[in-house]
Amino acid sequence: MDRLDNTVRPYAWGSPTAIPRLLGVEPTGEPQAEMWMGAHPGAPSRTGRGTLAEVIAADPERELGPAAVAKFGPRLPFLLKILAPCAPLSLQVHPDLEQAKKGYADEERRGVPLDAPHRNYKDANHKPELICALTEFDGLCGFRDPIASAELLDGLGVDSVKPYADLLRAHPEEAALREALTAILSADRAETAHTVAEATAACVRLGGDYAPYADLAHHYPGDPGILAAMLLNHIRLQPGEALFLGAGTPHAYLHGLGVEILANSDNVLRCGLTPKHVDVPELLRVVRFEPGGAGILRPEASPDGEEAYATPIDEFRLSRYVLPEGGAARDLTLPAPQILLCTAGAVRVGEHDLAPGQSVFVPADEKAEAGGAGTLFRASVVV
Repeated sequence: MDRLDNTVRPYAWGSPTAIPRLLGVEPTGEPQAEMWMGAHPGAPSRTGRGTLAEVIAADPERELGPAAVAKFGPRLPFLLKILAPCAPLSLQVHPDLEQAKKGYADEERRGVPLDAPHRNYKDANHKPELICALTEFDGLCGFRDPIASAELLDGLGVDSVKPYADLLRAHPEEAALREALTAILSADRAETAHTVAEATAACVRLGGDYAPYADLAHHYPGDPGILAAMLLNHIRLQPGEALFLGAGTPHAYLHGLGVEILANSDNVLRCGLTPKHVDVPELLRVVRFEPGGAGILRPEASPDGEEAYATPIDEFRLSRYVLPEGGAARDLTLPAPQILLCTAGAVRVGEHDLAPGQSVFVPADEKAEAGGAGTLFRASVVV
């Protein structure tokens, strides 16, 4: 079992205070957006034996277990994060596994450099993800009913937005959403700047349900992604609630502090709210135009006290234990690798005392008992 020393990524959208507050350290004044826990080559966790990536590469079956190696290969198939946005992330979707494999192979065949700004597929993997709120957490997730979006747009009182509302009413739901999003993202940006500015001013004036879009405009003035965001569900997670984001689901995180787990991939197709490349044709091929609720997840409790977040994929499994003062130690031993992360209180795992924000990596089949009083998240895989 290894205590992890983890990297904090200073992306511009990160909160300067949320992660330091969790860790009990003084803020530096710089944004601290994500803390990574895992073996991702971009910032692998460090242990007393080298990086976690090096530890796993030296003996994959010992660290991951034979079943996980047989199913996922000699690598940790997930990345665990603490996520702390205080400004909106880009509006984005992720491809499914088949789309990722084909897209990656195509760009490799065409010789598109991996670091090219217009490259869509950085690897051949999909990127399902789950975000669990530690504080109130705001985001955009999935398409709302197109009629509801049409009414929201009409409520702006902006004549130049009316054609988008008309598209949302004119077709069956999936076709309506496809045509409206296509029209918003394909329009000449200079020509739509006035429309976006008028819509933004209306959001500021109206407040209420329009307030989240006014905030988007503060960070991304003139971005047509502001109109695209109005086609999505605005959600506010309470602590302990989660969202699962599968392939093709448009989403953006806005504000809060949460635990995120995702399959190891960097494949992102952006819809807006970004200065980066937006490949509209490829995006429209990947997006699933399925209206519906955001599908907020609440944990399902088992008799041993584990509270699990059910997802339809095997690369990761996230659960938590809320350990009471004076409670019996819990046996967390698994035939699979796991990362255990304390987010509240004081928890002891094996010989390691964990404060909020601290974590350990537990190899497959290694004895792991947890005690103390606090909240402990468990990240593992389904084998």
